[in-house]
Amino acid sequence: MAGRPARPHRDDVGIAAGGLLGGLFLWSVGLYSRTPDDPMSRADQGWAVLVPLAVMACCELLRRTRPRTALLVGTLALVADLLTRGSLATVVMFTDLVYAAVLYGSPGAARRIPWITGLITVIATVWPVAAWHKPQGLLIGAFTGLVTFTPAATGWIVRNHRDTAVAERLRAEQTALLAEMDRAHAVTAERARMARELHDMVANHLSAIAIHSTAALSIDDPNTSRDALTVIRENSVEGLAEMRRLIGLLRDDREPSAAPTLDGLGALVAGARTNGLDVTLTTEHGKVPAPVELAAYRIVQESLTNALKHAPEGRVTVTLTQRDGSLAIAVTSPYTGPSGPRAPGSGAGLVGMRERADLLGGSFEAGPEPSPDSGNVKNGKGGRDGEDGAIWAVRATLPLVRGESE
Repeated sequence: MAGRPARPHRDDVGIAAGGLLGGLFLWSVGLYSRTPDDPMSRADQGWAVLVPLAVMACCELLRRTRPRTALLVGTLALVADLLTRGSLATVVMFTDLVYAAVLYGSPGAARRIPWITGLITVIATVWPVAAWHKPQGLLIGAFTGLVTFTPAATGWIVRNHRDTAVAERLRAEQTALLAEMDRAHAVTAERARMARELHDMVANHLSAIAIHSTAALSIDDPNTSRDALTVIRENSVEGLAEMRRLIGLLRDDREPSAAPTLDGLGALVAGARTNGLDVTLTTEHGKVPAPVELAAYRIVQESLTNALKHAPEGRVTVTLTQRDGSLAIAVTSPYTGPSGPRAPGSGAGLVGMRERADLLGGSFEAGPEPSPDSGNVKNGKGGRDGEDGAIWAVRATLPLVRGESE
């Protein structure tokens, strides 16, 4: 496996040292796996068990860094141990090598070793019984399975649990990352919504203040100045109230005020008339969902603001019609073509209205059109060059939420 450390792991050094010292202790007190007259023992010298013991201890140093090599060399050491009087420490360390080969080896080795050890266990069980015709042959199979298959199966189980834990951790990290991305997107969307609300609420009042302050400065008439200052004060108070309402939505210790509804269009139009617009309001609708009400109100409000800033004298019409499961909004005002350089920030109102319609799955159009009463309907270009009878039209269609429209 790539990325393995070149030096033996500290725990592997401890295991190797413990196995070696344990084997030396058993040898020193004369404890062996088999008696000298055992047919499996070909060397009567007790010191012969130390050779496979030392080799197996060295293999333990490689159990984590080179598990396959350690298992192969350890298997040869185990066979050599069978030719001596045997050491229990050598056998125990071999079982650990089988376990480590499955746990730390490659995925292919981890799959093959349990099958191989299982097959060896079956052969070691069946062959002695078939050859000797004695039940004692089952003990050889049991011992073989205990030394080979049991540690391999244990390593496979531990490896599966470890891989599952790693996968769950990665899944948790990905979930946390997606949650953070969703949070950042929600914050961005909320900031955009707040910007639209602030623009729609304040732009109308500030436009009226600018127009009436210009009139007060240009006309040297005390009565005109007083009327203009009265309108300026009213729009200032209303604008501050709208800003306080928006700020209240962001504070935990204040209850948010009710959002504007279509019932407030009458007051909105009355305010526009106070500011000098000749406005006609026509509404034909029933009960509509709250999101549609707010969007329609803001579209009409921004349209009247644009008419106050840019439209020449003339009639402004506001029409709301509910039909075919949608609310149609149309605001028209006189138009005489471009009026000069655009002020910084111009166009934000149209962008905001289009975004409100798009969020509800509706449509939005705004631009010059020929007046229905003019003779320019045929070519559809009236008003773009300042021709008489042109109008600026804002048209939006907002679909109603199913089950809430009438």
